[in-house]
Amino acid sequence: MKIKFNFWFLFLFAFIFPGCSQFPGDSEQINSAATAQAGYSQRPATVNILPADVSSLIHSLDELAELERAGSWFQGMALTESSIRENIGDYEGAVAAAYKEAAWAYGKGLIKKEDLELCLLSLLEIREEESVTLTANAILLFLNEQWDDAIIGLRSLFIELDDPDGFARWMILACALEKNKAASIPQDRRSASAYMSIRARYTQFPEYWYRGARAFSGIIAAGYAENCINLSPSGPFAQECRNILAAYSGLGIEYSSSLKTMTEIEAIISQSISSGNPEFLNTLFPLISLPDNPYTVYAVGALRALNSVQVFRDYFFIQAMAASGRLAERLSYICHG
Repeated sequence: MKIKFNFWFLFLFAFIFPGCSQFPGDSEQINSAATAQAGYSQRPATVNILPADVSSLIHSLDELAELERAGSWFQGMALTESSIRENIGDYEGAVAAAYKEAAWAYGKGLIKKEDLELCLLSLLEIREEESVTLTANAILLFLNEQWDDAIIGLRSLFIELDDPDGFARWMILACALEKNKAASIPQDRRSASAYMSIRARYTQFPEYWYRGARAFSGIIAAGYAENCINLSPSGPFAQECRNILAAYSGLGIEYSSSLKTMTEIEAIISQSISSGNPEFLNTLFPLISLPDNPYTVYAVGALRALNSVQVFRDYFFIQAMAASGRLAERLSYICHG
């Protein structure tokens, strides 16, 4: 079972996501979690899975979990976890970890949803181990947002969770939040609190923030939406998160595509300053043209701070003269900062 599972999934994943050039088992042991915080996230995830020492493999799983909780995530990391789990006979966990790798790529906009489905459907070809088929089917239900059936399947497969913040736990909690939202039921505090408590392990995972943004409300939802956008501004979840920010800001959904997070605003301004080219700021003009909202106010204040630099002051003046309406008013205000 082990060889065939690795062959099917890794071959398929290499096909749809060719950037993942180094797969589990290619080289040396994983560095410790402490090493990760010093820059380990710049290296591919690797682990030696040849020894049959189960306790050593479990220790490697603990190290991977600590890397994630420290905010580190890099391509191939979950495939490493998948291979380790397969070696210790945890086929359900191996499938979930393999899906995590593909879901991360999808959330970053590197692959399409159809590729996610293809990954899971390929696992249904493996008939020697029933747990692989059951897990793939349960995750397919999750992917297709059939929350009632997905949560039943996932709970039956992951009765004993080895990590309170593991990926199976995240999927189960996401199902619970989405079920309540679909039924217009207020979030039960236990599920919401549990979801928030695992955030350290998912700081680099766009869908974690997306599900939270959909489930929560007010400033909490806005914070989750911003984090999702910051991780993948053009990813599959970004536009809905901008819609959430628009609602939070009191704007109509028709304005949402012009919204940018504070992190995005700062990145654009930083690029303009470092290049000495004020034209990079053009991408902020739709934002500063919007009715009053926190993100427009922040952008106007940040641009006004550039007015002390001659090249930017001249640029704002020229643009203000050519503009009209709210944009002209805001640029004029920036010019006279």
